[in-house]
Amino acid sequence: MKIPLSSPDIGDLEVEYVSRVLRSNQLSLGPVLAEFEEKFATYAQTKYAIACSSGTAALHMCVRALDLGNEAEVITSSFSFVASVNCLLYEGVLPRLVDIDPVTLNIDVNAIREFLRKKCTRSRGGEVISKETGRIVKGILPVHVFGLPADMEAITEIAAEYGLAVLEDSCEAIGAEFRGRRVGTFGNAAVFAFYPNKQMTTGEGGMVVTDNPKIAERCKSLRNQGRDADGRWLKHVSLGYNYRLSDIQAALGLAQIERIDELLTKRASVAEKYMRLLRSEDSLTLPETPSHTKRSWFVFVIRTTGELAEQKRDGLRASLAEAEIASQIYFPPIHEQPYFKQLGYSETVELPVTESVSKTCLAIPFFSRLSDAQIEFVATCIREALHPDLRSIVPSETAPAFSAPTFSAAD
Repeated sequence: MKIPLSSPDIGDLEVEYVSRVLRSNQLSLGPVLAEFEEKFATYAQTKYAIACSSGTAALHMCVRALDLGNEAEVITSSFSFVASVNCLLYEGVLPRLVDIDPVTLNIDVNAIREFLRKKCTRSRGGEVISKETGRIVKGILPVHVFGLPADMEAITEIAAEYGLAVLEDSCEAIGAEFRGRRVGTFGNAAVFAFYPNKQMTTGEGGMVVTDNPKIAERCKSLRNQGRDADGRWLKHVSLGYNYRLSDIQAALGLAQIERIDELLTKRASVAEKYMRLLRSEDSLTLPETPSHTKRSWFVFVIRTTGELAEQKRDGLRASLAEAEIASQIYFPPIHEQPYFKQLGYSETVELPVTESVSKTCLAIPFFSRLSDAQIEFVATCIREALHPDLRSIVPSETAPAFSAPTFSAAD
């Protein structure tokens, strides 16, 4: 039974909406884009939503709109997809990487406080200055890793104390909540992503959300080659980009946002089944969701435990591959990526929790249309790999075959 890591949930509504746009001959900057943005803003509980070509593009535009560049630093995590750091590097910003919480895997608020208190000073004007680099620390970029909200209460309090901007990377966390409040509503701006492995998809795409009209206007201009808000096609008021989302993609997104509660419920059901089947496995740590948070299930990541945990994880992955079950290491630390080392940013980074956790994490197949038979087969293969004496268990011959593209971490 071949099982991919992820697969989008596309139905008749998506086909209908996309076909309607194709027949309209207005394929870009049309009414469907505006309708998608309006409905997304309503769901996100923000005043504005600006659609664009990817989550990476959304992050990049926000870095520009929040004026985080000009040789500054922004505090963020190394345990993430590279886009959350690349968006800073594009603008000459130094990512100040701090460690993560060993349970939630989100940025450790105590590590943020320690950096600001011990490794920074305040200028006469109140700016926060890094003692190591002399750069101004301008913001915090928390990532809601694997759909679990970061501690936004503490992060916003720290940001207010030090006068820092907050840019939420909510790319993996649509619908997630922290103390009853949606992620994406805490910071100056937030971004979501719609790659096919996400909870909802536009094929490729992203979204900026904010309550700030100036940020919204700036992002609308940036995504459309720096054009003025008056819409004149050949009037460019600033350096911009082609980060537009077509109406074809917006139509797909419109159908998906209309189905978002259904999609999230189905993913939560798959997660609950995995939890039930793997809960008794002592050699694994399963995802934990604190009671004051609501997780939006992006991926299902298990962690091997005990001695030789990394070797155990790698052996498990090899065994799953033999059974034609896709898996992925989520996440290799950004500061250990070859390009990041070449830039020279890794030399002084000390992130023991990040490095330890990354050696044990493994994402297993997870998507809304994963069948019970597939879930049970994956769980059985995991148990067999961890306990070879269980290999007498044979998967049912009636289990439905399934084949789909394997989507890895991306935005």
